[in-house]
Amino acid sequence: MTDMNRSRIVLDLDVNGEMRTATIRSADLLLDTLRESFGLTGAKPGCRNGDCGTCTVLVDGLPMKSCLMLAVEAAGKKVTTIEGLHDTEVQKEFVEKFAFQCGYCTPGFIMNIHALARIHPDADQTTITDWLQSNICRCTGYEEIRKAVVSVLGRK
Repeated sequence: MTDMNRSRIVLDLDVNGEMRTATIRSADLLLDTLRESFGLTGAKPGCRNGDCGTCTVLVDGLPMKSCLMLAVEAAGKKVTTIEGLHDTEVQKEFVEKFAFQCGYCTPGFIMNIHALARIHPDADQTTITDWLQSNICRCTGYEEIRKAVVSVLGRK
């Protein structure tokens, strides 16, 4: 049996525009490294198999479920967590449209929608629906979330 403490590596990651260093196992997930090594708890552990989207972060501007990515895979990339977003339009619209209840899924939705607005600012309803399908909310209807997205994209 191998001593897991001996097989640790030092990893430098660009997280929210700041270089951070963690000592991790090569098998550690990005989600766990963000939460445990850096204290960035906005990305939430949910299903831990990529279904729910509560752990969504941006990697080089694209949404990534951090439970599906090894921390070492993020080396050399720019990782943005909900803590790295400050007063964005998506955040404002989630509050304005009451697009949350318990809030557990909210950071993942906000990260995903923030990327959608940057990548597809003219997204049609089909594209919006496709992007919203990557995240699950267990306690609210999606109508308020959809209204927040439409508002961010400048549609009425």
